[in-house]
Amino acid sequence: MFRIGLGTDIHPFKDGIKLVLGGIEVPCSKGLDGHSDGDPVLHALGDALLGAAALGDLGEHFPASEENKGRASSEILSEICQKIWGKGYKIINTDIVIMAEEPRLSSYKEGMQSHIAALLNLEKNAVSVKATTCDRLGFIGRKEGVMVQAVVLLEKKKYE
Repeated sequence: MFRIGLGTDIHPFKDGIKLVLGGIEVPCSKGLDGHSDGDPVLHALGDALLGAAALGDLGEHFPASEENKGRASSEILSEICQKIWGKGYKIINTDIVIMAEEPRLSSYKEGMQSHIAALLNLEKNAVSVKATTCDRLGFIGRKEGVMVQAVVLLEKKKYE
């Protein structure tokens, strides 16, 4: 049986913090404000994985608590993978789109792809990371934040 999940995450920019996207630090004059490390790529991906397995959403599993404050999203995604694998699912692939006017992400996509592939225990070619602008429209166009959407495909393992 195959299952598809979709995740979306949005974070506003904030001065004085580092920018983390797809588990890697991206040089920028500002970062993204979030309870954990504010990585909307891994948050959207985690939500997509949880949704595909009908396990709820990111906030249910990792609420805005002291325990999760400043936590690395890579750790959170690893825990989500353990939950998914524990339910007998295999991750087939993921497709991720990052919507941001700044910074330019073309030279960082491959690093994100490699990091995500390692976290999901996938071949690199099973992870797609794309970036686009919003042609200066809306909050993204005004450079107020970043939005990410991720879709995943899971397959339920068959046990004899």
